[in-house]
Amino acid sequence: MVPPSLPDQADPQPRPALRRSSPIATGVVLVLLTIGMAVATHSVVRYRLWIIVIYVVLAVALGLWVVAGSARKPFTGSAGSFLESAQRSPLQWIGYSLAATLVLVAVIHVTMRPYTYLTPGQGWLTRWVFAAAALVLAAGIALSTLRRRLGPAYVALGLTAVGYVTAAAMLIHWDPEPKIDVWITLQQAADGMLEGKNMYAQNWTNSPGVQDAFTYLPFTALLLAPGRWLAGDVRWALTLITLLGALAVFLLGRPGRRTTESAPAEATHSPMTVRALVATGAAGLLLVLPGTATQVEQAWTEPLLMACLAGWALAVRRRQMVLAMICLALGLASKQHLAVLLPVLAVWPVFGWRRAIGTAGLAGVFVLPWFIASPSDMLHDTVTMLIDFQPLIFANTVFIAAINELSWTPPFYLTGAAVLFTLASAIRRVHRQQPDLANVLRWAAMVLLVANLVNKQAFYNQYWLVAALIVISLAAARYPAAEESGPDAGTDSEAVEPVPQGS
Repeated sequence: MVPPSLPDQADPQPRPALRRSSPIATGVVLVLLTIGMAVATHSVVRYRLWIIVIYVVLAVALGLWVVAGSARKPFTGSAGSFLESAQRSPLQWIGYSLAATLVLVAVIHVTMRPYTYLTPGQGWLTRWVFAAAALVLAAGIALSTLRRRLGPAYVALGLTAVGYVTAAAMLIHWDPEPKIDVWITLQQAADGMLEGKNMYAQNWTNSPGVQDAFTYLPFTALLLAPGRWLAGDVRWALTLITLLGALAVFLLGRPGRRTTESAPAEATHSPMTVRALVATGAAGLLLVLPGTATQVEQAWTEPLLMACLAGWALAVRRRQMVLAMICLALGLASKQHLAVLLPVLAVWPVFGWRRAIGTAGLAGVFVLPWFIASPSDMLHDTVTMLIDFQPLIFANTVFIAAINELSWTPPFYLTGAAVLFTLASAIRRVHRQQPDLANVLRWAAMVLLVANLVNKQAFYNQYWLVAALIVISLAAARYPAAEESGPDAGTDSEAVEPVPQGS
């Protein structure tokens, strides 16, 4: 059955089937991603050349993966009994890989001390809560894989969410005033909004860093302010938004009304698919990645962007394109650098340039009141100050490595060229090969990763967003059908995303 055409665009034309994700590649990606986040956890706040080397190696691996994944060809087996076994049993391979990854996450939580202001005892307890949540999810995933029913994984995901909220509550309670400018500016911006103040004209009291600028776009403050207004701390809003993002990732594995209508009948009657299992594990993984304790404690705002992008991906998968535009516009109105992803999405026919332009316009409407109130203050805080900001020598980027190791400051045109080259490569591949949703998300992760590596400052939170996009892409990917048949088996033979012509 041909998938329905998208609104306001021509009927899709037939095209070759998209490549399904290799079970072996998925397992390798999960391990590398966990190692990368363990390294990022260790990097706060210390500069080490070997950390940057690992980041660069991971960037090369990601680049090879997205280039290979853009190919429009069906999944085919490879030689070798080990590889053939994994490809014949994708459910077992991916399920047990997910479980093993979560066990590794738990081990990292209790063996690696993250940056924190908690006492040693408090820090240990919160890390054990995160570790226990990861182990519960690992057990649930493994049991679902063994029994070929999703019930245990669903229960485990619910318990993991409870563990995440418990650990977040402990962190917020035990560190009520973290010594970081991000938290202070968000708190005082929320207070200022109640008093009718413009955040771009405020100065921040007792900030250890930035004191006279709000360096984000206004919806970062607006969307997180209810946490301050209702519960006294913006981190409560971040916790809730993180859960909503994880929920969107979980729902990526479940067919919606429109995707179910366009799927073969056998796919709609099965309670177990590889994608559903992966989406369940991916949703939980976002809540327990190494370093999550520091992310919550420091009020880093990347979970807000994750939730916006996860909502966009889910809306695209469900063919709810107006909702997709709203989710993406909220992200664009929250942080400036998401704008670099718009050209990639504009050349992807499923979204298209009309929707990309409309999304940019909607984001502009969102931020317009603050710009009208004080254009010079807003431009200073969100553009010129960031351009002129001094390099932070404890950041782990190639830019900082050049300063620390070579006493050389790379010129702006060189770092800009690296980002533009990566962006141009992503645009070319996405436009010419029309990959599926999963690989578009991976191209977005690649662009942001390169931008981080050549930046004057990039820390755990920026690299976490890259990892989050990869995790979301795993939930959105299509996998080889499980070889079992009957009521307990599953298939991921959902129809490919439609590709309207002339977008």
